Amino acid sequence: MTSPWTDLERPPLSVRALSRGLVDYGIWREIRVVEETGSTNADVVGLARSGAAAGLVLIAEHQTAARGRLDRGWSAPARSGLTFSMLLRPSDVTPDVMPDLQVGLPPLASVAVPPARWSLLPLVVGVGIASALRRVAEVDIELKWPNDLMIGDRKLAGILAEVVDDAVVVGVGLNVTLREAELPVPTAISLALAGASTTDRDTLLRAALRGIGDEYLAWRRVEGDGELSVLPRYRQLCVTLGRDVRVDLGGDSLEGRAVDINADGSLVVESSAGRRSVSAGDVIHVR
Repeated sequence: MTSPWTDLERPPLSVRALSRGLVDYGIWREIRVVEETGSTNADVVGLARSGAAAGLVLIAEHQTAARGRLDRGWSAPARSGLTFSMLLRPSDVTPDVMPDLQVGLPPLASVAVPPARWSLLPLVVGVGIASALRRVAEVDIELKWPNDLMIGDRKLAGILAEVVDDAVVVGVGLNVTLREAELPVPTAISLALAGASTTDRDTLLRAALRGIGDEYLAWRRVEGDGELSVLPRYRQLCVTLGRDVRVDLGGDSLEGRAVDINADGSLVVESSAGRRSVSAGDVIHVR
């Protein structure tokens, strides 16, 4: 097996350090790091079905069968990015937050979120990551509806959410140190190529998970009401709004201007035929 220290620009993650910095100081309960797997989402789906507790994060240094929306495959060199999946159970009513020993805050009791509002979770995760990375990496990251993180017109990261019984598994693939020749497509980008102030994966992952946790808790406190939690910030970061778009609906397409995000996270497109809400589809920004 190739040593994880072969490429000194891409050191391995330390599960001990990540656990010490993340577990029990937010929503995260267990951090796992594996050298290689087919798909972290597939692995966490299996764990969810076997009854694993919420707050589990599985990180892979290398994915061999990664997939995004519409089952699109993608690959990247080992340790060149952050590929991880999280297990969330929005309907649980157990305590969400352990005491913060530094400021003496008590645990917060969680509020169950009805399944009808779980469609907002990709937006919650997107806002959490984008806000955190804008701060620590000092890069202008925006969101393309429904689940892409963008720098300009190039894709930095993707989010994939899957409902599994009473749980939701959310996977993230973020390009960190990919070089131009390593990009899966020319329209992708990495933090390194964007001139980020840091490409340390430990720093980035901690910030991303804390950002996700903060947004998730804010969403849960209002029973998943997007207008009272994530949607105002999502609209500010969403580069799709105000753009002319073409939405591929699988055999059909819709062209018009993206004008709003509904309370359930769906995109409102205004065309000559009027306004139409789209809950799923492949969006192309028309120049």
